[in-house]
Amino acid sequence: MVKEELTPMMKQFFDLKAKHPDALLLFRCGDFYETYSKDAVTASQVLGITLTKRSNGKSATSAAMEMAGFPYHALDTYLPRLIRAGFRVAICDQLEDPKLAKKLVKRGITELVTPGVAMDDNVLNARENNFLCAVNFGKSSLGLSLLDLSTGEFLVAEGLPELIEKLIQNFAPKEILVVRGMRARFESIFGSKYYVYEVDDWIFTEDTARHKLLKQFQVKTLKGFGIDHLKTAIVSAGAILSYLELTQHTHTQHITSIRRIEEERYVRIDQFTARNLELIAPMQEGGTSLLSVTDRTLTPMGARQLRRWLLFPLRTVKDITWRQDGVEYFFKDPAFRDLCEQELGKIGDLERLASKISTQRVNPRELQQLRFTLESVALLKKACKDTDSTPHRTLGERMDPCDTLRDALQRALRLDPPAQVAKGNVIAAGVNEELDELRKISTSSKDYLMQIQQRESETTQIPSLKIGYSTTFGYYIEVRNTYKNNVPAEWVRKQTLVNAERYITQELKEYEEKILGAEDKILALETKIYSELVLFASKYIGELQHNAAAIATLDCLHGFACVAQQQRYVRPVVDETCELDIHNGRHPVIERLMPPGEEYVANDTFLDNQKQQIVIITGPNMAGKSALLRQTALIALLAQAGSYVPAESARIGIVDKIFTRVGASDNISVGESTFMNEMSEASNIMNNLTDRSLVLFDELGRGTSTYDGISIAWAIVEYLHENPQAHARTLFATHYHELNEMEKHFCRIKNYNVTVREQNGQVIFLRKLMRGGSEHSFGIHVAKIAGMPRSIIRRAEQILKELEANNRGNGGINVETLAPDATPASQLSFFQLDDPVLKQIRDELLNLDVNNLTPLEALNKLNEIKRILKGK
Repeated sequence: MVKEELTPMMKQFFDLKAKHPDALLLFRCGDFYETYSKDAVTASQVLGITLTKRSNGKSATSAAMEMAGFPYHALDTYLPRLIRAGFRVAICDQLEDPKLAKKLVKRGITELVTPGVAMDDNVLNARENNFLCAVNFGKSSLGLSLLDLSTGEFLVAEGLPELIEKLIQNFAPKEILVVRGMRARFESIFGSKYYVYEVDDWIFTEDTARHKLLKQFQVKTLKGFGIDHLKTAIVSAGAILSYLELTQHTHTQHITSIRRIEEERYVRIDQFTARNLELIAPMQEGGTSLLSVTDRTLTPMGARQLRRWLLFPLRTVKDITWRQDGVEYFFKDPAFRDLCEQELGKIGDLERLASKISTQRVNPRELQQLRFTLESVALLKKACKDTDSTPHRTLGERMDPCDTLRDALQRALRLDPPAQVAKGNVIAAGVNEELDELRKISTSSKDYLMQIQQRESETTQIPSLKIGYSTTFGYYIEVRNTYKNNVPAEWVRKQTLVNAERYITQELKEYEEKILGAEDKILALETKIYSELVLFASKYIGELQHNAAAIATLDCLHGFACVAQQQRYVRPVVDETCELDIHNGRHPVIERLMPPGEEYVANDTFLDNQKQQIVIITGPNMAGKSALLRQTALIALLAQAGSYVPAESARIGIVDKIFTRVGASDNISVGESTFMNEMSEASNIMNNLTDRSLVLFDELGRGTSTYDGISIAWAIVEYLHENPQAHARTLFATHYHELNEMEKHFCRIKNYNVTVREQNGQVIFLRKLMRGGSEHSFGIHVAKIAGMPRSIIRRAEQILKELEANNRGNGGINVETLAPDATPASQLSFFQLDDPVLKQIRDELLNLDVNNLTPLEALNKLNEIKRILKGK
């Protein structure tokens, strides 16, 4: 349609839509938010609202346009659904009162909501951060910045792609900004699972970035934040601030500082390890993560901080000990623990409340919650300062109850205000005399009108006289025709009915103006007083953010204490040695999932880099090798996060990096096999080892043939032992019993096995780690309890006995005995023959990984061998 043919309102819509063509535009029209054209089709599908059509042109022949809308007060319901569906949403509001507009109502885009800059509680998860991220591709390094607009937390880092990838995975940003044209490069490095948005290149320039940052923090240099030398990261941080302006998020008073992610302070946990150990999320649907079994936090700030503590364990004994002392004090002073549990549960989301105050989005109910929160802060501050615990006294000193603000909120707000100022009854009585008078008029109007009605009835001797209200001419006095001769001369007749007349008086007109004006004046006054209250509260944003940080730490320490008490955790000794000595350690997740009455089998683990650097663990499938590896890493991680650990005792020599290579799966979408994944992850480990690293290998090499797998596994273990730069502490679980031979040749390699007992043809898993290697994997038994058909189990047992018998006699594998119609008289050991076909069969069998062979693969392999023999 030609633009000139459009109605003025539709021209207005398309002009505003052109400013953000990639966003879905919510166009305020009266009491509704409307969507038009393609936006309407999308909105109707995502929101489940009715799709209609409207005429959008001046002429009768103008084509109809799709339209879908919802009431403006339902925005909080529908907006989150659009954002969670991955849409950018431009909100267009009426910028003037339609009653006062002479022509077309003036409209404008007041906010652009995207996944990374959402502020609505219905969009945000209270227990997770909502980070907006920017990645800057520098010449030699990448710059990363992360901002949670809802809390004001602003972080930067600079480094190689491996570091940036780890940070992106751990912080899980909801939206990532890159320079236009860089999406493909980003996805080639980090994958395509993130929400990436391209912006113009002028946003990613150093001059623009520095100017934005200096202006935001009102400083002359960034040296005070320790980031001045991180030029690539600074550019990414400036890009985020520019993006906030582009999306109309200009109230950023709560973004008060920026800090570097000091990776040297924390244990390095790469993306594979965080995934393999299931720190935050389980790998399988319905699984359980470490976070879910350790989270006893009572505040949103504490919940968000706990995630960070688990993903970034500490590397300095002093910092770890500080947290441990904080946890321990809760056991020494039960009354203090009870007080903390009671008051922490009352505290609201201080971080996000501060941000809402800054952005002027805080509602009356949230301000009242802030008042109650500050009352709890005052109690916690006093309780912390009265302890003899250094960590808690420190936290108490950091807290500020903001007495003046708390008193102001208590005086100004009603005890239970509504969520919206427009609903009235927000401001308490006694705050403003004019407001109190207007409320008196409004509430007593009925009584006053009844008094007038009674007085006039007595004066005029008209018993049926009554006062009513009409939208046409306001308040009136109605007199039945029977008594109209009694009406005083000064009354003005306004309406004649069949049986009565209606009159107005000067007194009624004056009172009408007073009553009708009172409601508007009440709302205007309440809005003004509330705005002043929010402005006053904004002066305390810094103090509120400090409170939030202190409360979050107190909450995490209290949560650790609760878990330790409930699950019988102990305080580990964390020191500068390279020893890792765990007595009767347990897996923190698996033990919580044990059936009632069944206890987790605890195990000892000892590693150092002098006597027992590498432990090779053999044992049957399902015996618990993988659980043992993971529990060792999780115990070390919990210890360095400051938590108590599931063990009878534990000594953890500081670990600087935790590497795991467990359970890789095919990544067919990018053309990577299981073995390719294995080797990629193993290469990452080999190239980043230190003396303080903890390395966990589980079934390395099973993605290739047996000979290749053994060779690679042997070479890697040998490298770990012989590497002159780093004798990393290592647990190596394997099916390759041949690796047990390494103990004879390398002094710091020790063999262990997870024990089983064979009884009446059944295998009982004891799950106890014992000294010495194992020579049997019990793969057929595992297939049996997994439900494999009995015929396959019997045949596999027959083949296994034949293979073992021939191997003991050094005669090799007899192919004839593998055939269904084999007879003892026809045994020919093809290891002693030169027949190429028999050699081919021999190689096929020797390269089979029996322990990991599926039933279908086993049957197919037998059919292949049968075909080879028939061909012979």
